[in-house]
Parts: sequence; structure tokens; C-alpha cells
Amino acid sequence: MGVLGRLARIVRSQVNSWVQESEDPEKLLDQAVSGMQSDLIQLRQSVAQAIATQKRTERQCHQTETLAQEWYNRAQLALHKSDELTAREALAQRHAYLKMLSQLEGHVSDQKTVIGRLKTNMRDLEVKIADARTRRDMYIARARSAEASQRIQDMIGQVSSQNSIGVLGQMEDKVLNLEAQADAMAELNQTLESQSLDSKFAALEQSEEDAIEAELTVMRAQLPEK
Repeated sequence: MGVLGRLARIVRSQVNSWVQESEDPEKLLDQAVSGMQSDLIQLRQSVAQAIATQKRTERQCHQTETLAQEWYNRAQLALHKSDELTAREALAQRHAYLKMLSQLEGHVSDQKTVIGRLKTNMRDLEVKIADARTRRDMYIARARSAEASQRIQDMIGQVSSQNSIGVLGQMEDKVLNLEAQADAMAELNQTLESQSLDSKFAALEQSEEDAIEAELTVMRAQLPEK
């Protein structure tokens, strides 16, 4: 027997020993696919929750915008009755709601970005799960088509054992990558939430009085001449 023949016999013996002492490769593949499916379920739940949050924020935007318009109408009414003090107070309330509206619109924009990334990750994971299931089915079909134990051992030694390990390694890498993406997304959310709005509010407050005076000027010009 040549050197290559003896080497093949040794490798086959080691593979047979591994198969006898380790878990069933089919079971390992099932566990890997099951883990990915669990990740997909959690990802879908995250997408649903993010979309629900976005819808609530959009409703708040609409309500806030309506309130701002109502206070503007009140300011107009007060000015028509020559009550500038009340008109100023109404416009101040309007600007408070406009500030809130600006903040809510920023939240909606951030939420849309997060949802887009979640959906992309979800679609990628769905493709990977489908591919993993196809590979698993192919392996099982080949294993079950073997007519004898020796044929199965030869197949595992030549192809399947290495393929199984490779598939599991790939699945582990993909799961780790998903976890890293989730961590990055969480860090992004924290960064977005921690961004200070003080500068925005300061700018709005600085220009608020000027804006009110400008609106009063426009409204005075619209008054009918006495």
C-alpha cells in the first residue's frame, strides 16, 4: 500500500471515531438553523416594535401641528379684537408646540433610518436561513441514500464531515455578525438619544421673540382699516 493509501486509511479511521463519539451532524445542522430562525423571530419583533413606535410618533406630530395651528387662530382672533397681550400669549403657545413638533419630526427621521436597517438585516437573515436549509436538506438526502454504513462513513470522510463543520462555522460567523450589527444599532440609538437639543432650543428661543413680532406685524397689516 502506498503512502497516500495509508494516509487515507488513517484519516478515515479518525473520522469514524469522531462520528461515533460526537453528536449527529444532522442534529448539529438542525440546531444551527433553529438558532438562526430564533434570531429572525427576534429581528421581526424588533421591526414591528420600531414601526409601531414610528406610527405613534407620527400621530404625535399631527396632533402637535394641529395644536400649533389652533393657537395661531386664537392669536388672530385676539388681534382682531385689539387684544395684543392675548395674541402674544397665544403665539408664545404656538411656538412652544412648534418646538415640540420639530423635535418629534427629528425622532421620526431617526426611527425611519433604524427601521430601514432592521429590514435590511431581516431580509439578509431570511436569505441565509433559506440557504442553510437547502444545504441541510441536501446533506440529509445524501446521507439517507447511502446503502451501507461503510458508504456513509466514506461519504462523511470525503465530503460531508468537512462540509458540516464548514457550514456550522459559517453559521456561527453570520450569527456573530448579526449580534455585532445589533450592538452597533443599540450604540447608534444611544448616540441619537444622547445628542443634546440645548443648542436647537437656544436658537429657537433666541428667534422666538423676533418671530412673534414679525407675525404680529403681518397680522396688523391684515386688519381692516377703521
